[in-house]
Formats: sequence, C-alpha cells, structure tokens
Amino acid sequence: MGLSPTRPQGDDTVVSELGTETETFSLVRRQRELASLYATAKSLTALGELDEVLRSIVHHAHELIGTDFTYLSLVGADGRLSARASEGTVSASFLAAGIPAGAGLGGKVLASRSPHWVSNYAAATLIEHDPEFDRLVAAEELVALLGVPLVIRGEAVGALFAADRSERSFQADEAALLSAFADHAAVALDNARLYEASRTALRELRVAYGRIEQHMAVMQRAQEIHEALTGVVLEGGAPEDVAQLLADRLGGSVTLLDRSGAVLVHRDSASSPCRAPGGAGLADAVEEACRTGRCAVSADADGTTVHSVASVQAGDHRLGALAWSRTTGAGDGAPDDTDLRTLERATHILGLLTLKERAVAEAGERLSGELLTELMTGSPGISPAQRARARSRGIDPDRLDLVLVADSPAVSSAGLLRHLHDIARDCSGLAGEHLGRATLILHSTEDDRTVEDVHRRLRRALGAPVIVVGERVPRHDWSRAFSLAGRCAAVVRALDHTDLGTTTGRYALYAMVFDPDRVHELDRFVSGSIGPLLDYDRRRGTELVETLDTYYEHRANVAATARALYVHVNTLVKRLDRVASVLGLDWRDGNDLELRLGLRLHRLRTLANTPS
Repeated sequence: MGLSPTRPQGDDTVVSELGTETETFSLVRRQRELASLYATAKSLTALGELDEVLRSIVHHAHELIGTDFTYLSLVGADGRLSARASEGTVSASFLAAGIPAGAGLGGKVLASRSPHWVSNYAAATLIEHDPEFDRLVAAEELVALLGVPLVIRGEAVGALFAADRSERSFQADEAALLSAFADHAAVALDNARLYEASRTALRELRVAYGRIEQHMAVMQRAQEIHEALTGVVLEGGAPEDVAQLLADRLGGSVTLLDRSGAVLVHRDSASSPCRAPGGAGLADAVEEACRTGRCAVSADADGTTVHSVASVQAGDHRLGALAWSRTTGAGDGAPDDTDLRTLERATHILGLLTLKERAVAEAGERLSGELLTELMTGSPGISPAQRARARSRGIDPDRLDLVLVADSPAVSSAGLLRHLHDIARDCSGLAGEHLGRATLILHSTEDDRTVEDVHRRLRRALGAPVIVVGERVPRHDWSRAFSLAGRCAAVVRALDHTDLGTTTGRYALYAMVFDPDRVHELDRFVSGSIGPLLDYDRRRGTELVETLDTYYEHRANVAATARALYVHVNTLVKRLDRVASVLGLDWRDGNDLELRLGLRLHRLRTLANTPS
C-alpha cells in the first residue's frame, strides 16, 4: 500500500483540517517507512491471536510515528470505545477507560471514517467531550492527539491513536503513515477475528463431538445393563441378582428397601463399595421418589455419599424402594440422567420379580394354611393325601411335633402370620390362621429353646411385644396341643405378661385353668371355695364375687376398693357383710388363702375361655 498523502481534518485551535500542502519525503525516510510497513504487514499475516496482533500493530506504529504514546481502541458490545493495546508511557487508568463511540476525537474518526487530529484536546470545541474522559486527559497531560479509523468491510470498528503531551500539529505524512498502519491493522484484525472464530468453532465442535461420543458410550452401557437385567429375569434370577448386577455395573452399592424402609437386600460393587444408606436424608429421598414416581437424589450430611432412590411399584401399590449409593470424589460427580433412568428401569424389573415372588409365596402360604387347618380339625393322625401334600412341599408331617400360638396387642393375627410363614419356610413347618390365632407347627428337639428362638425372631421383625406359647404334640393330636397353647396364652396375658416365649410346661401351676382334661378338678376347687357366692350372684344378679376379688386386689383397702368399683364406702361395707353371711364364715380372720385362690382361678378361667 502506497503512502500517498491523505488530508486529515484539523484546526490549530480547534479541529484543524490538514492543509493541502505535502512535504517532500526524503528518499531514505520513504524507503525506511516502506520497508517498515512491508515488514509489519508480513509479521501481521504470521500472527493468529487477536491480542498479539493488536500489540504488534501498536508497537510498529509507535516506533515509526515517534509520539509519546500510541494506543488502539475498539468498539465493544456495549457501544463504548475502549483501549485494547498501547505502547509508550501511559497510565493503566487511562487505558482502562471507555467513552461512548460518538464522543471525543474517536467519535469524529468513526463517524467520518477519516483521520482527524487536534493540537490541544482540552481546548477543542468541535468535538463532543466526555467529562470522565476529560478528567483522565488532564491527569495524563494529554495535549495533541491524532486518530485514524480501523475499517473492516465498510464498518468502522475502532481507531488507532498517536498522542503527545505537548501542543503540536500533525503533518499529512504522519496521518498517511498512521492510516497505512490502520489499513494493515484492519486486515490483520479481521483475519485474527476470523481465526479466533474458527478456533472457537473448532473447540465447540470438538466438545460437541466428545459429548456425542460420551453420550453414545453411556447409551451403550445403559443398553448393556438393560439387556443384562432382562437376562436375569429370563434366567429366573432373584432381586438379589438384580441388586448385584446394578452394583457391579454402576459402581458403589445398591440397596433394596421394603415399604417400611427396612433393608431387604444390600450389595456392594467389588471396585467401589459404599455403606448401606440411612438417615433422614434417605428417608426424605424415599418419600420424594414415592410421591413423584421419579428418581430422587440426596446426600449425606457430610456430603461424602450421594444416594439416588427410585420407588418400586406395581400399579398404584408401592412395594418398596431401590437406593443406589456412591462415594463422591475421585472424579465422581452427581449421577447423570442415563444412570438414573437405568435405576428406574431396574425398579420395573424388581417390581415384576417381587410380584412373582409374592404370588408364589402367597400360593405356598395358602396351601400351608389349608394343610395346617386340616391337621387341626381332623381326628388325630395323618391321611395318605395329607402326607403326600406335605412331602410335596418338603415337609415330613411325622416330625411336626410342636404347636406354637403367637399373640400381640400391637399387631394383628394376619401381621403375625406373615412372619410365621417366613419361619415355617426356614424350618420346614406349616403356618396358618386357626380359629383366629396365628399358628405355627414345626419340628423341635428342645421345645423351650425353639419357642424362645421364634419369639426372639418375631420380636425383632415386629419391633413390638409378642407372646409365643408352645405345646408338644402327642400322637399327631395337633388340635389338643393348639387348644392348650391358646388357653395358656390367655392365662399368660391375664397374669399381665406381655412379651415372652414359653411352653405350657412352665405354667403347670395354672394347668387346671387351661387344660380341658382337668376342668373337673378346677370346678371342684372353685365350688368348694367360692361356690356359694357364685350361686348367690346368679340368683340375685349381684356382684359379690367381683366385689371380693377387687377387695383382695387392692390389699383389703376399703377406700381404694370403693373407688375402683365406683361405689360409696358404706355400700362396699354392706356388700362385704353380705359376703360373710353368704359364706357363713368370718373370712376376715386371715384364714382366706383358699378363698383368694378360688377367686384367682375363677378369674383366670373366665379370661382363658373368652374368645380372642
């Protein structure tokens, strides 16, 4: 590009137009400037980074123009003209400043797309001053300023400035030289921008391609897991197999919870095991997953473990939850959507397996209950058909020699029965509900220990008090054993025992109460002790037996007994006098042991004979 003189607009006092006169360049100076421009253009074409290009432009311009400082400004996205590169002594605050693209000398340069200069910036009146920039001009002691435009495809995108700290006029050759630099700068700037855009596009393309590859890998892994899960179902696998497969493929640990939140299955990955989930955070995640039907994610209080939870459902029935736990760190972040969807798919398979297992278990429990009822209701002994049905279930009926009855004030018979079925499966026994009672028949070599073990297992499963009473079966007479165990359980409750496992033998003292074969002995004792009172109450509709029993229960305290019976003390005294007249003896003289035992046995017999 030649150095034909341009005509910058300017005024020695305001904005002076460059005169038409041009000085004759010396041959040596012209050759030096042309050589410098050629070298600059060549070096600019070799650069790629935008900031590097801008610094090189300003550096070469400063060397040739020789002003106090030179700087290049570009119009930003905010519409302000801001310095991007400088050479010479200039403060950082001046370079950091920005002015509206229509203000100052830069505004005239951008608007006209031609060179302009002022010999004294502060005194110039034909430019629009920016107060903030004027303060920086004064602080920097900037006086003379020459600006030339940077034009790319017809658009002025910035300006190149040369500044001095003393008043002076700029010559046509200086404006021409700076304009030539600006033309080169515009081309280099455009190339740098295109280069930067291409590099950005390439980076974005590489990132997008990487994400596609990553997504394809994740999808492939998800497909492999899904196929493996399907294979587990087709091969007759159990929930434990599903949990182990997920733990091995996803890492961390997988836990299957029941409806109450208790752990049913816990499996660890061999490479990155993680403790079983627990705490309020997990409970909240389980609740959210069940409410929304989508995966919920929670973290431990210390943030070291992340739990992802999906609800296991069959239609509208919630069967439990599936929790996947991973320890954070070592590059592990939050679980991605694909892994969460894999977890949700696994819950569908677990739902099917759970329903299948439940259907098989319910069918087995139904058959178990039916067979138990047949053995209980039939005459002592086993029919060939019953024997065959029992053996088809892997049960030897000849070894079913202990009957247990379970009862709990906190859990229904059906609730107890679910756990008794589990115990029956483990010990080749039968469980069912007979006459409203949860009942278990099994083989035992040590009855006391067996009953205690069953009680302990039920107590742990229920988390509530439970009574378990066992009775040995003589000669396949399961019905009698059931009757004794059930009546003994009622006596145990009447004695205010609420949580124990025992055999009827431990309560032999009360055998007259719960053993039907000894009912005549009980009748004779009760008649001999309190028979007259019982007859009197039946004939007169009175409550002398209850009154005397309550009197002894409150240790012969008249006031306490009256309060318990909700009667006046005088009424109570009259009743006690009536007791003495009916019995025909002075029962207050202290020889009342037989009377007390008679009352106690009568009450126990009443409770034992009351249906549950």
